[in-house]
Amino acid sequence: MRFVRSAASGRTPRAAWSNRGLAVALAGGGALLGWLLPHAERSHPLGGLSYDPAAAQATLGAIAAGIITLTGFVLTAITLVVQSVQNMSPRLVGVLGYFERSLVLFGALTGTAVYALVVLAQVRDDHVPRLSVTLAIVFVVLSTGAILSSLAGLREMVTGGGLVRAVALRLHTALDHEWQEPEHLPSDTGALSGPPTGAVEITAAHGGIVEHVDNLAVVEVATRSDLHVTCLVAVGSYIEPGTPLLHVTPVRPPAAELRRLARAVHVGPSRQIDHDPAYGLRLLVDVAVRALSQAVNDPTTAVQALDQIESVLLRIVTHPLGTGTIRDHDGAARLTTARPDWPVLLDLALAEVLLYGSGDLQTHRRLRSLLDTLTHACPPHRAAALSRYRGTLERLASTLPDPVLIATATVPDSQGLGGPAPDGETPADTD
Repeated sequence: MRFVRSAASGRTPRAAWSNRGLAVALAGGGALLGWLLPHAERSHPLGGLSYDPAAAQATLGAIAAGIITLTGFVLTAITLVVQSVQNMSPRLVGVLGYFERSLVLFGALTGTAVYALVVLAQVRDDHVPRLSVTLAIVFVVLSTGAILSSLAGLREMVTGGGLVRAVALRLHTALDHEWQEPEHLPSDTGALSGPPTGAVEITAAHGGIVEHVDNLAVVEVATRSDLHVTCLVAVGSYIEPGTPLLHVTPVRPPAAELRRLARAVHVGPSRQIDHDPAYGLRLLVDVAVRALSQAVNDPTTAVQALDQIESVLLRIVTHPLGTGTIRDHDGAARLTTARPDWPVLLDLALAEVLLYGSGDLQTHRRLRSLLDTLTHACPPHRAAALSRYRGTLERLASTLPDPVLIATATVPDSQGLGGPAPDGETPADTD
């Protein structure tokens, strides 16, 4: 058995780099425009608002000072939002990426302030760059619009419902991209077999979290070189250097192809929801569990999280799960990879919510509604796992301290409390 080290490592997501680059471009562009435009106006006078030198200097100075002060207020507001999000779950800050998007706003504000300062330095008694001063006012208006839009987003972000909706939106996108096989790559499910005799083993060069396995790249290499690849690690798992990642057969594939296979496994510092749908489900559960803790005692937020958990489970209840084999155009097996199966995902979604919400009426009623919805949608071979949780819910409800509470808890309610009961009845209507 030969060993090939994987050199793939985590990188900053492309969207983050684009936000940072745009922020730097806005700040630098403001300085450059503030230098070039007044010089151009000296030789080619352009239109704009009429200012005398003193008024132009006062206007530009006020703009620069005001924008700098406003930037400090915006930074304070974003800091408060980050703290609020961390109270829901510390991992949400990195997942939602709001701070990275806020860098663009900071770049725009910095660019406006720098532009005003640079233009201010070029105002003379015999020359007022009218268009440059006018543009400074336009930039203030645009920056104000960006701030108002950002504040609207901040308002949505600090609510529990807004957070879980943002996570669910990214999770649905991840489901579409990561757990949906392309049409030309049919897959089937089965048990993950042991390593083939004499297989080449590709191991990790770096420790960290398996952020992504590029299945398309693996299948492309395996098809081109007539290989079969078995993925040994699950996305989201922590690994140490030297951990086996892939088994490749036949025994002597080309070295260049092995390097390409190694690069298809990305190892980084943290789990990424875009390539790890189970992590998105984990985050929704974290929000629900924290809301159900005695320190927070916010079951309505837990119900909002369960709304999104139900939506996700409905998406995957009919989807092929567990270990699967991806085949090429000719039907040859090219990649065997493991995913969570239905009982594992159901445990992830419901077990801890049941544990920490066992004494909460809203949680009981919302979970009953969730199980009813999934029961109607799931195929027969997955109904047993739902029945197991229905029995657990019944036993937990029976431990409530009063018969009235038990009767209330046994009514399915998609709103937790306050929604219509089945057949228009409520527990109070029955004897």
